[in-house]
Amino acid sequence: MDGSLPSKGATPLSAPKSRWRPEDCGAMSEPDLLVYRSRLLGSDLAVTNFGGGNTSAKIASDDPLTGEPTTVLWVKGSGGDLGSIETSGFATLDIARLQQLDTRYRGVDQEDAMTGYLAHCTFNLNPRAASIDTALHALLPYAHVDHMHPDAITALATSRDGKALTREVFGDAIGWLAWRRPGWELARELAALAHARPKMLGVVLQNHGLVTWGDTSRDCYESTIETIGRAAGFVNAHLGNGAAFGGALVAVMEQAARRVAAVSTMARLRPLLSEASPKVGHLVDSPEALEFVCSAGLERLANIGTSCPDHFLRTKVRPLVIGPDTDVDGMTAAIRRYRDDYAAYYARCRRPDSPAMRDPYPVLVAVPGVGLISFAKDKATARIAGEFFGNAINVMRGAEAVSRYCGLPEQEAFDIEYWLLEEAKLKRMPAPLPLQGRIALITGGAGGIGRAIAARLLEDGACVFLADRSQSSLEEALAELKARGDGDRMAGLTMDVTSESLVEEAFQACVLEFGGLDILVANAGLASSAPIEEATLDQWRATFAVLGDGYFLAAREAFKIMKGQGGGSIVFVVSKNALAATPGASAYASAKAAELHLARCLALEGAPHGIRVNAVNPDAVIKGSQIWNGSWRAERATAYGIEDTDLEEFYRKRSLLQRSVLPEDVAEAVAFFAGERSAKSTGNILNVDGGNTIAFVR
Repeated sequence: MDGSLPSKGATPLSAPKSRWRPEDCGAMSEPDLLVYRSRLLGSDLAVTNFGGGNTSAKIASDDPLTGEPTTVLWVKGSGGDLGSIETSGFATLDIARLQQLDTRYRGVDQEDAMTGYLAHCTFNLNPRAASIDTALHALLPYAHVDHMHPDAITALATSRDGKALTREVFGDAIGWLAWRRPGWELARELAALAHARPKMLGVVLQNHGLVTWGDTSRDCYESTIETIGRAAGFVNAHLGNGAAFGGALVAVMEQAARRVAAVSTMARLRPLLSEASPKVGHLVDSPEALEFVCSAGLERLANIGTSCPDHFLRTKVRPLVIGPDTDVDGMTAAIRRYRDDYAAYYARCRRPDSPAMRDPYPVLVAVPGVGLISFAKDKATARIAGEFFGNAINVMRGAEAVSRYCGLPEQEAFDIEYWLLEEAKLKRMPAPLPLQGRIALITGGAGGIGRAIAARLLEDGACVFLADRSQSSLEEALAELKARGDGDRMAGLTMDVTSESLVEEAFQACVLEFGGLDILVANAGLASSAPIEEATLDQWRATFAVLGDGYFLAAREAFKIMKGQGGGSIVFVVSKNALAATPGASAYASAKAAELHLARCLALEGAPHGIRVNAVNPDAVIKGSQIWNGSWRAERATAYGIEDTDLEEFYRKRSLLQRSVLPEDVAEAVAFFAGERSAKSTGNILNVDGGNTIAFVR
């Protein structure tokens, strides 16, 4: 598609296939079967999106207090994702208590209060909070229920002729319910329809999704998959060979040019969207996304925005549209208009008890020719927003193929976005970490010190991009760090810091991955030791290439990005030897002194732009070090006239505190300079050497 109009036939919607394997679940209990079914459904994007949908089973149990038999509703709890759910992810409620609760319902004005009562129906003291969809599962007279948001079904649910089309596809097997906000009223309407039409297998909910059921967990699963597959087949038949969204209006940029445009656009957008709080970016340039952003129907459909509640809770109702050549002034004006429009929408629709207006900035930005860019508080949230709008694109494409795409009425959309129950959920979110929304690049990131720094910055919430010349070490470091937690916040690229082109490429890759750069940790190292008369010019040049040129090139690229973003923090990992002369290592010590002076020069240049530059001076960090695992260990031992096996103890004893310096100690100092705790520090040096009088700063 690169460099051409995306004019071939519209991309078809995915149709799920059954993945139920009886041999996998023959001995499973009912709760285990529920988990098995839920994971199969939740791991298939043709069925539902991340965090979307819910499943349930009504399971015979014994009351833990009386021992009497009872029926318990197991239903996906509030939050979480079906694709990775465990039994602990399900709320458990006593069906008899839920039925008693139903008798208390007096109308839609009581919806939120009814959700509050759910805790009184908890079975066996389960702490998992029940979701707003609990009533939907509780009141339906079926043992197993699935509620999904598949693109193919939602395409019917959001089309102008959705009710008629649903009947055309499914006949009497699948019913239709007009839009109703999730809650007790919707559950009652759904249950009434199910009782009135007992042969029905499920219901399409207008502008929402699909509910299906079965007598067994497998029956329910197979019904869900078959229903979605039929809808996908119907929609795809109408897509045929026609162009989607009114055909192409803009050509897709050739891949290399698209990358350049995306980097430039993301770097310019990020500071404008981060005025209230720092944000991280994510680019989607899949064929489906490009088909949408390059289409003639982009502006019209973008203004309608997403329709399924599961979508716009993540993405806001509509994206911002800008051109790839829009300059900063143009972006500023476009974002101002978006904010003004959002504030006017809030003012028109707010209710007396509505929460205060939230962040009015767009979450998604459509860039014709380039792709779809999302910005959010962290990488995972930005990525998921992009995925959800990918679902919205699929829905729009399908709805436009079979009829005409329709959004929710504005007031209904607002009432979902500013639902008091959603506000309560937001308030339960943990406080942001100190570096949440911040982006760091670490050179020499795969070594012992580099990995420790990465782990420490990740602990504070940062996104981390590792650059290292060793592909194998880089892959190992990324795997190790991702295994600790949030893999979304980790990325990397092989890079030789002495290559100008490779350094530029790595910084562009960081911007493309995360949207910008806030923290540079220049850490790549090289060491050689020899008496001056034995030192070679090649050794001297190689040392200065890594420790001089490498730090200069990295800092220069960081300055280019940080100046446009209004500031940042650069931390040089230097050495005690930048301040203290040492025998037999003239190249290393001289290069480290050059690093330190470069940091101080850059502190002067960076200050007017909000760029802070500081240095951390460690000494003899041997643990996990690639440098110390080479000839440097033997060379330094020879310089001090000791055995290389005694070197670590020698360094420990010569320090004032008599303590070895570890990579984690250096990482702690870097984390201090990286964040707001050192907001008023630049041009400073922090020694992490156990105390060496010869290296005291003076």
